[in-house]
Amino acid sequence: MHYLSNLFRALDLTSLGDMVLRLLSVLLCLTVHELCHGLAAYALGDPTAKQQHRLSLNPLRHIDWFGFAMLALAGFGWAKPVPVNPNYFKKPKQGMALTALAGPLSNMVLALVLLLLTKLLWKGSMTGSAQVLTFLLRTALLSIGLGIFNLLPIPPLDGSKVLFAVLPDRQYDILMRYERIGMLALMALVLLGVGGSFLTTTRYWVFDLFCRIVGL
Repeated sequence: MHYLSNLFRALDLTSLGDMVLRLLSVLLCLTVHELCHGLAAYALGDPTAKQQHRLSLNPLRHIDWFGFAMLALAGFGWAKPVPVNPNYFKKPKQGMALTALAGPLSNMVLALVLLLLTKLLWKGSMTGSAQVLTFLLRTALLSIGLGIFNLLPIPPLDGSKVLFAVLPDRQYDILMRYERIGMLALMALVLLGVGGSFLTTTRYWVFDLFCRIVGL
């Protein structure tokens, strides 16, 4: 019993609890992001995501484990791309752009909703809500970071599909065909920490702006 007592004292349960909440935040942000990609594509006439069971709130259907780890550790990451077939869209380039944009926008909306909930709970002075408030604020900040990161115009991030939509068809097809090369470049930039300070500064600026919008 003495050994077990020492073992439990050695465990930082607060840190473990923070880690669990951090992972829950990541799962929520990624799931909303990918679900909204699928819903946007489906609304525009593409049933591919639905057929592959990606219109789901089950986070395991959306997780890319490396992107998940990066989001948990660095605040910027990604999930498994939702399958999209632009041939179903009446205007393929525009359809891809709108589908891509739905992910980052959903993260911004999620952040605003979480901050509004934070305000309501804080003004309600709920007993024992400090941990809940912290979870909501951290998740909002994480969601903003995910949205901003995915708006970068680097393939295969969502921002590249929005930017490419204004290009002529030939250049568009070439860039879309070789977006896997962009993924390698993106991973290198993430691992080297290039642009990290800019992304962090922008994330906190947007967070502050959203706090002002909801009155926090």
